[in-house]
Amino acid sequence: MRPEDIIATYDTVAADFARNRDKTLFERRWLDRMLAHAVGRRVLDLGCGPGKPIAQYLNDRRAQVTGVDASANMIRLFAQALPGAEVHLADMRGLRLNQSFDAILAWDSFFHLSPNDQRAMFPIFAAHCHPGTVLMFTSGHRASEPVGQVEGKPVYHASLEPAEYRSLLAENGFEVIDFVREDKTCGGHTIWLTRYAPPIA
Repeated sequence: MRPEDIIATYDTVAADFARNRDKTLFERRWLDRMLAHAVGRRVLDLGCGPGKPIAQYLNDRRAQVTGVDASANMIRLFAQALPGAEVHLADMRGLRLNQSFDAILAWDSFFHLSPNDQRAMFPIFAAHCHPGTVLMFTSGHRASEPVGQVEGKPVYHASLEPAEYRSLLAENGFEVIDFVREDKTCGGHTIWLTRYAPPIA
């Protein structure tokens, strides 16, 4: 299983994933924290998937969500879930929307990229920020490249060491608000909540 296979895999399983994805919103506390720290309600959802439950919840909380996903089938489902929301069929690794957002979310998506592609994402995050933008993403709890499953198909994951994430965040103008390793109240997710605060020139 290679990181290059991720997009095709999610395209294949999109309908089943949307049907079976946990919709209990165990992520709610973190989503609420992200919105509470954001200065506005414009949210960029990277790897947005089918839009339910996360983007729909953010929309219900008066967020203006822009979805981005590299799977055409996921994008179709997102558009059905949030008719009228802006959505882009695009690979986050080359994203250039030429606009900034109040919050950027990469929940259970960023960690499908290879280690080098993850390192290269931090300038892309920063390019879509203004001072005060909140960036929240999930990662692994240690450096590894495990293979998981989605709808019975293998999927690649990767993580850097937390110390390297901290270094990359700092190098690209982000400060860490909170970091929780394997949060038991959130399905065991390892979560980074950060804010874009570049040095004043």
